[in-house]
Amino acid sequence: MTHIVAGDMAPEFSLKSLDQKQYSLRSLLERGPVVAAFFKISCPVCQFTFPFLERLYKRYGGDPVTFLGISQDDPRSTSKFAKEFGITFPFLIDDENGYVVSNAYGLTNVPTIFLIDTDGVVRVSSMGFDKKDLEAIGGYLAERKKISLSPLFRPDEIVPSNKPG
Repeated sequence: MTHIVAGDMAPEFSLKSLDQKQYSLRSLLERGPVVAAFFKISCPVCQFTFPFLERLYKRYGGDPVTFLGISQDDPRSTSKFAKEFGITFPFLIDDENGYVVSNAYGLTNVPTIFLIDTDGVVRVSSMGFDKKDLEAIGGYLAERKKISLSPLFRPDEIVPSNKPG
């Protein structure tokens, strides 16, 4: 199976969060778009990317937009990752049954981030760290929420345009 790209339908999934709450893509999309970020805790590019996702979440997350971190690690390690990198959006666990959701999305690298619209169509599909893709997600969400777009990256930060995962 190949990697899901923009324009593809996002495969349905249902996973449990760290607090054992069940999340299903279908029910989340009834409320609004979903940003799903797949990762492994040992991945240095994931560690670099997730604080920027947290910034996006702080600006554009919440009703009706859902942000999810989808971990390929066990709950204990994933919880430690969330605390260490200051991530406050929900983390789901995909290592229980052999990475069923990661495989459904055709993942070959992490981080891989998807912006999924309410119709189930993937609007952004991004592998690794990609500055333009993160800005595109911010722009889409700002427009969707009818709020002004604010810069994701500060002028004093030295941020590469991309880092492969």
